[in-house]
Amino acid sequence: MKIFCLFSVAFLLLMLVAPGNEAKVYKRCELAARLKRAGMDGYRGVSLANWICTAYHQSSFNTRLVGPQTSSGNREYGIFQISSRWWCDNGHGSTANACGISCYAFLNDDIADDIKCAKRIVRDPQGMNAWYAWQKFCKGKNLSKWTKGCRL
Repeated sequence: MKIFCLFSVAFLLLMLVAPGNEAKVYKRCELAARLKRAGMDGYRGVSLANWICTAYHQSSFNTRLVGPQTSSGNREYGIFQISSRWWCDNGHGSTANACGISCYAFLNDDIADDIKCAKRIVRDPQGMNAWYAWQKFCKGKNLSKWTKGCRL
């Protein structure tokens, strides 16, 4: 029994520290550099500062954030808070799943899939307006502070 408990604890610790499974809270310039490398600066006319502002106001740069459940059973996931109603499948309720991905894929420190889906979202006619936080906090604002001091 002791050995079983020891192995169970060791397994749980391994799962907590395994690469790709942990949450990451990015620093502003670190995220700016990552998004720039992924081609987000100027993608569909959206500046890097807009993406950084949006990610901050959606998730505070937290890759593991899951938003509260709506009355229709939908939630938002990851650093960009991508909606299960339209963009990913969380296994609850109806979804358009336009990004063709599980919502849970957005909840780790590898944001490549989050970026791919965000690019898909911004190609939609609604564009950045798909993010309420962008409309409220970023749209039409001076966003220079979001990339200021970052060595890009």
